[in-house]
Amino acid sequence: MKPIETVMRVSPVIPVLVIEDIAHARPVAEALVAGGIRVLEVTLRTLAGLKAIELMRQVPGAIVGAGTVLDPDQLAQALDAGAEFIVSPGLTQRLGEAALAANVPLLPGVANASDIMLGLDLGLRHFKFFPAAAAGGIPALKALAGPFGMASFCPTGGVSLATAPDWLALEPVICVGGSWLVPPGTPDPAAITQAALAASALAKPRAGGTAA
Repeated sequence: MKPIETVMRVSPVIPVLVIEDIAHARPVAEALVAGGIRVLEVTLRTLAGLKAIELMRQVPGAIVGAGTVLDPDQLAQALDAGAEFIVSPGLTQRLGEAALAANVPLLPGVANASDIMLGLDLGLRHFKFFPAAAAGGIPALKALAGPFGMASFCPTGGVSLATAPDWLALEPVICVGGSWLVPPGTPDPAAITQAALAASALAKPRAGGTAA
């Protein structure tokens, strides 16, 4: 499996997908990939989540992971469904150790210094800053980045197409997570592809201010 940093660097935005109807899974994945967004986080918030992972894995170019993974049992179910990486809203020692034992890329949620220190104790260096806006936004992440310069982040929660560039301008931010690419309801593949094109065009500034 690819290291989590490799997954995070595929594109500047990882869409957070809540699939209610299994019939929507493949069209959504195809529309996102057509727009240049290949890393897809399918949340396990719905009964369709696991099956959606299986179907989206069949789309050429898609890198499909499971989100909202809360415990080792869900992690095992996600891996059985073919998840290539795991995203969680938080971090427990049990979940972290299970992911390490399974050798699966893990992007655990953190919101404060203690969360990050737990991750570092487990040997993790890449985190989902969640819920990004409610946890203090850019000022909070800047403050956390000071003592944890070895850590990298994917801010998720309250991030939009308009605010994503501000997050991506931060040195420790590799990518952002967002749900705006696929709104709730029956998907519109053409609109999703257009949203994906806009998201994939976001450039993380290089050191010195030039765009990547």
